[in-house]
Amino acid sequence: MNHTRTDILVGIFVLVGMTCLGYLTIRLGKLELFGAQGYVLFADFASVAGLKPGDPVEIAGVKIGRVEGMSLAEDKARLTLRLNDGVKLQEDVIASVRARGLIGDKFVLVSPGASDKIIPPGGKIRETDSPPDIPDLIGKIVGGDLTSKGETKDEPSK
Repeated sequence: MNHTRTDILVGIFVLVGMTCLGYLTIRLGKLELFGAQGYVLFADFASVAGLKPGDPVEIAGVKIGRVEGMSLAEDKARLTLRLNDGVKLQEDVIASVRARGLIGDKFVLVSPGASDKIIPPGGKIRETDSPPDIPDLIGKIVGGDLTSKGETKDEPSK
Protein backbone atom coordinates (compact mmCIF):
# COMPACT_ATOMS: atom_id res chain seq x y z
CA MET A 1 0.00 0.00 0.00
CA ASN A 2 2.90 2.35 0.76
CA HIS A 3 4.26 1.74 -2.74
CA THR A 4 1.02 3.05 -4.30
CA ARG A 5 1.18 6.30 -2.33
CA THR A 6 4.72 6.93 -3.57
CA ASP A 7 3.61 6.29 -7.15
CA ILE A 8 0.80 8.83 -6.81
CA LEU A 9 3.13 11.49 -5.34
CA VAL A 10 5.67 10.94 -8.12
CA GLY A 11 2.90 11.18 -10.71
CA ILE A 12 1.62 14.47 -9.25
CA PHE A 13 5.17 15.86 -9.12
CA VAL A 14 5.80 14.94 -12.77
CA LEU A 15 2.44 16.40 -13.84
CA VAL A 16 3.13 19.72 -12.05
CA GLY A 17 6.63 19.84 -13.56
CA MET A 18 5.33 19.22 -17.09
CA THR A 19 2.64 21.88 -16.62
CA CYS A 20 5.25 24.44 -15.52
CA LEU A 21 7.52 23.51 -18.42
CA GLY A 22 4.65 23.86 -20.90
CA TYR A 23 3.70 27.26 -19.47
CA LEU A 24 7.28 28.54 -19.73
CA THR A 25 7.59 27.23 -23.28
CA ILE A 26 4.46 29.08 -24.34
CA ARG A 27 5.44 32.32 -22.55
CA LEU A 28 9.07 32.39 -23.67
CA GLY A 29 8.30 31.13 -27.16
CA LYS A 30 5.58 33.77 -27.56
CA LEU A 31 3.07 31.20 -28.73
CA GLU A 32 -0.57 32.17 -28.71
CA LEU A 33 -2.81 29.19 -28.17
CA PHE A 34 -5.96 31.05 -27.15
CA GLY A 35 -6.14 33.72 -29.86
CA ALA A 36 -3.94 36.71 -30.46
CA GLN A 37 -4.29 39.79 -28.30
CA GLY A 38 -4.34 43.31 -29.73
CA TYR A 39 -5.01 44.46 -33.27
CA VAL A 40 -3.20 44.44 -36.62
CA LEU A 41 -1.72 47.30 -38.66
CA PHE A 42 0.29 47.12 -41.88
CA ALA A 43 3.37 49.03 -43.01
CA ASP A 44 5.24 48.89 -46.35
CA PHE A 45 9.03 49.28 -46.37
CA ALA A 46 11.59 49.39 -49.18
CA SER A 47 13.71 46.97 -47.12
CA VAL A 48 13.30 45.09 -43.84
CA ALA A 49 16.67 43.34 -43.93
CA GLY A 50 17.40 41.50 -40.68
CA LEU A 51 13.89 41.88 -39.26
CA LYS A 52 11.93 38.73 -38.44
CA PRO A 53 8.50 37.79 -37.08
CA GLY A 54 8.40 38.18 -33.31
CA ASP A 55 10.68 41.23 -33.23
CA PRO A 56 9.35 44.08 -31.07
CA VAL A 57 7.53 47.25 -32.10
CA GLU A 58 8.44 50.16 -29.81
CA ILE A 59 7.67 53.80 -29.08
CA ALA A 60 10.32 55.65 -27.02
CA GLY A 61 11.85 52.34 -25.90
CA VAL A 62 8.54 50.89 -24.69
CA LYS A 63 7.30 47.71 -26.36
CA ILE A 64 3.84 48.27 -27.85
CA GLY A 65 3.58 45.17 -30.02
CA ARG A 66 5.48 42.82 -32.28
CA VAL A 67 6.06 41.95 -35.92
CA GLU A 68 3.55 39.23 -36.74
CA GLY A 69 4.43 38.55 -40.35
CA MET A 70 6.12 39.66 -43.56
CA SER A 71 5.04 39.47 -47.17
CA LEU A 72 5.78 41.06 -50.52
CA ALA A 73 3.34 43.73 -51.71
CA GLU A 74 4.16 44.92 -55.22
CA ASP A 75 7.83 45.92 -54.92
CA LYS A 76 7.91 46.49 -51.16
CA ALA A 77 8.08 44.44 -47.99
CA ARG A 78 4.77 44.54 -46.13
CA LEU A 79 4.97 44.04 -42.38
CA THR A 80 2.01 42.87 -40.35
CA LEU A 81 2.29 44.48 -36.92
CA ARG A 82 0.25 43.28 -33.95
CA LEU A 83 -0.13 46.12 -31.45
CA ASN A 84 -1.36 45.95 -27.86
CA ASP A 85 -5.03 46.80 -27.31
CA GLY A 86 -4.47 50.08 -25.44
CA VAL A 87 -2.14 51.54 -28.08
CA LYS A 88 -3.60 54.05 -30.55
CA LEU A 89 -1.40 55.43 -33.34
CA GLN A 90 -2.04 58.71 -35.14
CA GLU A 91 -2.26 58.76 -38.94
CA ASP A 92 1.02 60.70 -39.25
CA VAL A 93 3.29 58.34 -37.26
CA ILE A 94 6.57 57.25 -38.85
CA ALA A 95 7.67 53.61 -38.60
CA SER A 96 11.33 52.76 -39.13
CA VAL A 97 13.43 49.61 -38.88
CA ARG A 98 16.26 50.08 -36.39
CA ALA A 99 19.00 48.00 -34.79
CA ARG A 100 20.23 47.95 -31.22
CA GLY A 101 23.85 48.92 -31.70
CA LEU A 102 25.85 48.40 -34.87
CA ILE A 103 24.94 44.74 -35.41
CA GLY A 104 22.25 44.28 -32.79
CA ASP A 105 18.75 42.86 -32.96
CA LYS A 106 16.32 44.66 -35.24
CA PHE A 107 13.05 46.24 -34.16
CA VAL A 108 10.40 48.59 -35.52
CA LEU A 109 10.54 52.07 -34.00
CA VAL A 110 7.36 54.13 -34.20
CA SER A 111 7.76 57.90 -33.89
CA PRO A 112 4.55 59.47 -32.57
CA GLY A 113 2.54 61.81 -34.73
CA ALA A 114 0.54 64.95 -33.96
CA SER A 115 -2.65 64.21 -35.88
CA ASP A 116 -6.00 63.86 -34.14
CA LYS A 117 -6.99 61.00 -36.46
CA ILE A 118 -6.22 57.46 -35.31
CA ILE A 119 -5.26 54.57 -37.63
CA PRO A 120 -8.12 52.03 -37.37
CA PRO A 121 -7.46 48.30 -36.81
CA GLY A 122 -6.44 46.75 -40.13
CA GLY A 123 -5.20 50.15 -41.33
CA LYS A 124 -1.83 51.08 -42.76
CA ILE A 125 1.04 53.23 -41.52
CA ARG A 126 1.76 55.60 -44.43
CA GLU A 127 5.18 56.95 -43.48
CA THR A 128 8.01 54.41 -43.25
CA ASP A 129 11.79 54.60 -43.22
CA SER A 130 14.01 51.66 -44.18
CA PRO A 131 17.31 50.95 -42.44
CA PRO A 132 20.52 52.20 -44.00
CA ASP A 133 22.56 49.53 -45.75
CA ILE A 134 25.78 49.24 -43.72
CA PRO A 135 27.97 47.95 -46.61
CA ASP A 136 26.82 50.88 -48.77
CA LEU A 137 27.62 53.36 -46.00
CA ILE A 138 31.08 51.87 -45.51
CA GLY A 139 31.64 51.94 -49.28
CA LYS A 140 30.77 55.62 -49.42
CA ILE A 141 33.16 56.43 -46.60
CA VAL A 142 36.05 54.31 -47.89
CA GLY A 143 35.32 54.97 -51.56
CA GLY A 144 35.96 58.68 -51.41
CA ASP A 145 32.67 60.41 -50.73
CA LEU A 146 34.54 62.28 -48.04
CA THR A 147 35.53 65.67 -49.37
CA SER A 148 37.42 67.25 -46.51
CA LYS A 149 40.13 69.92 -46.48
CA GLY A 150 38.25 72.06 -48.98
CA GLU A 151 38.65 69.57 -51.84
CA THR A 152 35.90 68.72 -54.28
CA LYS A 153 35.61 65.62 -56.40
CA ASP A 154 36.16 67.54 -59.64
CA GLU A 155 39.23 69.48 -58.54
CA PRO A 156 42.38 67.55 -57.61
CA SER A 157 44.43 68.93 -54.75
CA LYS A 158 47.54 70.97 -55.65
